[in-house]
Amino acid sequence: MTSADAAPEDDDLLRDARQLAPALYTLSRVLRLRGVAEAGLPPLPPSDLELLRYVLDNPGTGTGAAAREIGLHASNVSTGVRGLVAFGLLRREADPHDRRAVQLYPTMDAQHGMAQIENAWAEIFADVLALLPVHQRAALNDAAPALRALGAALRQSHPTTSD
Repeated sequence: MTSADAAPEDDDLLRDARQLAPALYTLSRVLRLRGVAEAGLPPLPPSDLELLRYVLDNPGTGTGAAAREIGLHASNVSTGVRGLVAFGLLRREADPHDRRAVQLYPTMDAQHGMAQIENAWAEIFADVLALLPVHQRAALNDAAPALRALGAALRQSHPTTSD
């Protein structure tokens, strides 16, 4: 295949990406800004919410790994950890292989709180989905596996780094 043959496909992909990216960003922003308050939880900065979600998905992680994965400086993650520990959402344990390092674990309150947030997100979405025609709701539901795959592919091909 020559580069001339690939150009129309690249143009189509870029056009599709230009349509999807702003829509996905808007959805992401709504989720970051809403959910915590609707769940009746104390307000958390978006970076702390990301950190909490990461530790819930990766219990036993260290601050350095969390910083790399969510794209924050290690010092910002350390600050977030202190706040989340103070709220009773995370606990720190000494790393058995390196006593200078810590491993992070979510508390039961964190698990319960995140479930409340995710339920609030679902309620927010359900209220808005109810306003859409049935065929658009079905299309969004059908797109869920592809969106999860897109997220996984983005994480793998464009890992975040802390500066």
